[in-house]
Amino acid sequence: MNKVIATNRRAHHEYEILDRFEAGMVLFGPEVKSLRAGRANLSDSYGTIHHGELFVRKLHISPYDPATIANSDPVRERKLLVHRKEIAKLEGQIAERGLTLVPLSLYFKDGRAKLELGLARGKRQYDKRQALKKRQDDRETQRSVRRHNQERSGS
Repeated sequence: MNKVIATNRRAHHEYEILDRFEAGMVLFGPEVKSLRAGRANLSDSYGTIHHGELFVRKLHISPYDPATIANSDPVRERKLLVHRKEIAKLEGQIAERGLTLVPLSLYFKDGRAKLELGLARGKRQYDKRQALKKRQDDRETQRSVRRHNQERSGS
């Protein structure tokens, strides 16, 4: 069972997610304890490939208070553990099609911290407006269906 620590809700609004994959993370002890306390923020983070290795940048993991000396920089660059073939495939797609790597969620799986990354393309402003309008229309439809069902069952 996966214990979700943090999700990037803004990612689905800002980007069109084309593909998803899971990566392990290289962390220090106090960072793991802070994650277990649920103290992480994915909002501004992104993935990069540097010298054939995958990293996540600007992932904020709050310092763990009891570990005074061992705490590291909360937004340091963290290495992600992914197979070399996957990195090569991602590198080609990012360079060729102008895509980006966006962290979607951070969770524990079998006691290990995992990061779900999405291969994403940025949405245009009108796409965002269309998605918002569709969501509002769907909500309104659900409300009217609920009202209609309540009226039928009440009479």
